[in-house]
Amino acid sequence: MSYERYADYNQQWMFPPTLEDLLPADHTARMIREFVDTQDLEKLGFKIRTKEDGRPNYSANLLLKVWLYGYVTRIRSCRGMEQACMDQVGMLWLTGMQRPDHTTLWRFWRDNRKPLRQVFKQLLKVAADLNFIGMVLQAIDGTKIASQASEQGGWHRVGLEKTLKRLDEAIAQILEQTQQAEKQGPDCRLPEELQQKEQLRERIQSRLKQLDEKQLDHLHPQDPEAPVMKCRGGKRFGYNAQAVVDSENQLIVAAEVVTDQSDNYQLIPMLNQVKENLGQVAEQNVADGGYLAISELAKAEAQQYSVVVNLSEPATDSTDARYHASRFDYDPERDQCICPRGQILPFDSNRMREDKVQPYTVRVYRCTHYETCPVRWQCSESKTGRTVQIHPQHAALVRQREKQRDPAMRALLKKRGVTVEPVFGWMKQAMGFRRWTVRGLEKVQTQWLLLCTAVNFNRLKKHWAAGKLRFA
Repeated sequence: MSYERYADYNQQWMFPPTLEDLLPADHTARMIREFVDTQDLEKLGFKIRTKEDGRPNYSANLLLKVWLYGYVTRIRSCRGMEQACMDQVGMLWLTGMQRPDHTTLWRFWRDNRKPLRQVFKQLLKVAADLNFIGMVLQAIDGTKIASQASEQGGWHRVGLEKTLKRLDEAIAQILEQTQQAEKQGPDCRLPEELQQKEQLRERIQSRLKQLDEKQLDHLHPQDPEAPVMKCRGGKRFGYNAQAVVDSENQLIVAAEVVTDQSDNYQLIPMLNQVKENLGQVAEQNVADGGYLAISELAKAEAQQYSVVVNLSEPATDSTDARYHASRFDYDPERDQCICPRGQILPFDSNRMREDKVQPYTVRVYRCTHYETCPVRWQCSESKTGRTVQIHPQHAALVRQREKQRDPAMRALLKKRGVTVEPVFGWMKQAMGFRRWTVRGLEKVQTQWLLLCTAVNFNRLKKHWAAGKLRFA
């Protein structure tokens, strides 16, 4: 007797099951429905139909459920959601067996990008009201994500100039051959190859002109807002996605997308967004060395934000730390620096530091005893003596160094990696999000916030399934 089971395609139900019977009680679709049904979509700004004329359309309530459930289940294309509405039990239950097509779903996205970003905040408010956000420690980090546009279509100044130079040489060679051919006979036409190369040269010159007008070295015509930045696998057109993660349940409490290639000046904007979303910032906020900008540390102090930013300085007991800039004492009253050996570095000059975001002037102090100093080459390789640059907000940097001498603060820095980086890893590996599927800054901002909302749904699901989280 066989104990194997086979599908019985002739079996019939006396009473056909309902979708309620097919969907488990703790299914994610039920959680999303419960959340959306408690939201005032018109107040959030969603486009609501008011006229009764014309064909019936799908409500914003239904379409929002489709988009949220799609992102939670790794479906991010309109056609994929359309297909899910026809063959996935969760989506069939959520839509009441309605079947919006991909065009309807796309129009909903097009018309409601700003309200879709508000959904992220609404879910955060629920989590905060039920104390699922600890507000004790939060970590800030960013990740570079490649543009949806193909890399092959991008314009790069260096490459265009090299191609233009080769074309000029090729055109000159063809013209020389044509002139020699004209001497042999009067009936000589311009080669078709020459015409093609001249047309190509005109296109390249036009692209270089556009780069000059925009003062850029790189431009993608299909995604002009995407700069070149270091992404996975090398430098590519992309965007810098930012997130702040709370350590208690690893919920994302702030999210943004910027075109800055570095994170230097994202610390305060992200903390401001946390305050806007939750009414306050965490007791401690940690970030890696990419967020180190002395002016940002000063702003954090002015706004009473407690931050710990990795200074990327050598340990005080290491050999490299003996003559590190952090070991030079600055005396603002006497306008001088004092080296670890007690020698005075007098003021030398002011120097303008070029910065695309915030240019600033530093005071430079130069050693005048370098010729007789026994540790001259250990201190500096400069032939004109060691220099130390002092930022206008140097006092904020000193206070940050003092703060990080506390073992408890250094321990918080170590928690940064296990707080925020697993969230990015989950997005990219488990949710398969390694590239934007839309183009333009506003669109990628909307997509990032939708993705962060999906992550928060997944993090909150265990609490909802246990009955600890209710949206009503």
